[in-house]
Amino acid sequence: MAWIGIVTLVAALAKQGAFGGRFPEQCPDGTAICGNNEQSLKGAIEAELDGLTWPLPTVHRDKDDFLSTDEPWHPETLIALDLVEFVWRIVAKPIIIGSYHDYHRHHHYTFDEDAGRDAFRDDVNRIFERNGLAYELKPDGQVRRVLPAVIGEALSRPYLRTGDSTLDVMLEESRSKFSDPSPLIRREALERLCDAWERIKSIAHADKAKSIGLLLDRCAEESGFRTLLEKEARELTVIANNHLLRHHEVRQEPVIDVQHVDYLYHRLFAILELIIRKNAAC
Repeated sequence: MAWIGIVTLVAALAKQGAFGGRFPEQCPDGTAICGNNEQSLKGAIEAELDGLTWPLPTVHRDKDDFLSTDEPWHPETLIALDLVEFVWRIVAKPIIIGSYHDYHRHHHYTFDEDAGRDAFRDDVNRIFERNGLAYELKPDGQVRRVLPAVIGEALSRPYLRTGDSTLDVMLEESRSKFSDPSPLIRREALERLCDAWERIKSIAHADKAKSIGLLLDRCAEESGFRTLLEKEARELTVIANNHLLRHHEVRQEPVIDVQHVDYLYHRLFAILELIIRKNAAC
């Protein structure tokens, strides 16, 4: 249903002439814009969005089966999201200028790009929300994933700098990638976080074993919780080394399931954040 909603929204915008700023149809009597050039729009969509054309398809029929009927169809999720970003780039609110052109039976337009983008963003985010899709079109025109509540809150908090510029870059790269709609990019975020985990374990002392011990000592004075943290640190290191998160050996099993990626990211980020905050004043 979300795809139908997006197609309906984009078709309505095309009918209003909202793409005329980027793909203008010129009035035959002069240089004024009177709507969209749909052939140009079609060419741009086919060039940029694999498997899509104009008008945007919502059904599919097997060409080799004479008796087949139209079946509901939608593109892969990432292609649909690419379309949303594409439309944001080209949309603008059409504003009528002058009087109605009686001979050619059309209006002439100028365009307000900001107003068109804001309205489109509101409409498409409403479609995402009402269809239970964890995506949001941001003001910069990028679709980002709406993160699970707990990890989303943690990632949005002001981040304490570690004093190690390389580590800070790793963490920022990881946080940015984890909001990407693509599962492959989110897995890269987890891999980068594992790299940050290995680096942070060595920042307190040249000997990595002594370094992680010092870092964990500063995280907990209670012996029971200190033991728990050390066990967690060891387990996370084993996971990172055995599931294609830091190395790429034949014996290793990759983490593929997107929910497993979320789980491991949340788990690793939690201990990293604790270590950074507890060691910030040291």
